[in-house]
Amino acid sequence: MTRKAAPTLEDVARAACVSTATISRALNSPDKVASDTRQRIETVIEALGYTPNFGGRVLASNRTNTVGAVIPTMANAMFASGLQVFQQELSTASYNLLVASSGYDAGNELQQIKSLVTQGADGLLLIGSSRPPETTRFLELRKIPYVIAWCYQAQDKRCFAGFDNIKAASRITLEVLQKGHKNIAMIAGRSAQNDRARNRIIGVTECISKFNDAQLLSVNETEYTLDAGGSAFEDIMRQPDKPSAIICGNDVLAAGAIVRANQLGIKVPEQVSVTGFDDIALATVVSPALTTVRVPQLEMGKVAAKALLELISTGMAKSVELPIEIIHRDSLTDAPEAY
Repeated sequence: MTRKAAPTLEDVARAACVSTATISRALNSPDKVASDTRQRIETVIEALGYTPNFGGRVLASNRTNTVGAVIPTMANAMFASGLQVFQQELSTASYNLLVASSGYDAGNELQQIKSLVTQGADGLLLIGSSRPPETTRFLELRKIPYVIAWCYQAQDKRCFAGFDNIKAASRITLEVLQKGHKNIAMIAGRSAQNDRARNRIIGVTECISKFNDAQLLSVNETEYTLDAGGSAFEDIMRQPDKPSAIICGNDVLAAGAIVRANQLGIKVPEQVSVTGFDDIALATVVSPALTTVRVPQLEMGKVAAKALLELISTGMAKSVELPIEIIHRDSLTDAPEAY
């Protein structure tokens, strides 16, 4: 990914056929600019992807030594640990970090991105690869350096610091299948605006499809909460065809499923095995402890920071694919003989 010059105030002035002073008035005191002129300026700003840059106003180098990060949620410990290392790595280079949360909403993410750029962020850390065209267009026009974490796409020219969610989900599914499970269900996160959730569903589905005697009974998409995981588990176990194993899209969903199983008197893993994804601290606290996918959270934060600093300083950085690991605990066992 190569950094190109961002559109400047002068670029906007030339395209709108007005002076830079008129542009400044339109941005700071719009009531002092004729409506047709203001509309023309706004159209050009949108077309060029121009954003007033605080750093450009106060530093001759056009740097603020500030980086922005937009994460899906502050409530998930998975992002917190990675961000901590990300911030520590930035600090060694005398960079500050501003963090915003999108709530898994693409519209919110775009507004957060624009806000961070307006505040002078020299670069951005983003989570996941899928974005609406409006967001992609803004990032391309503004030409601000950014690194994508928590996923990796080999054929994509953008800069990634993460892991392949499809391969990771396939790995945990293979572990389940090798335990003799043939009837499997999945509890996943909402996939509509979440490529990580979507790719984990793909990974599970593709792996099971390679085994002629195995079937994916259902995929229940839900919110990433304990209660939602519990409700999805209960819905699955009410069906006539019950699974012997349930693969969950993250550890919170898996923990919610186990808690609900205990409440319903369903034994895990004797009656149904449950697996997670992420290996957050919750995976070792829930009983039985979770067999799960260990995501390289700390290494990902470090690698993402190094890549983003390279992009900011040189305009170029290589994507890095990090390995995942299957962590074997007590929630997965051999399929019951009845299956």
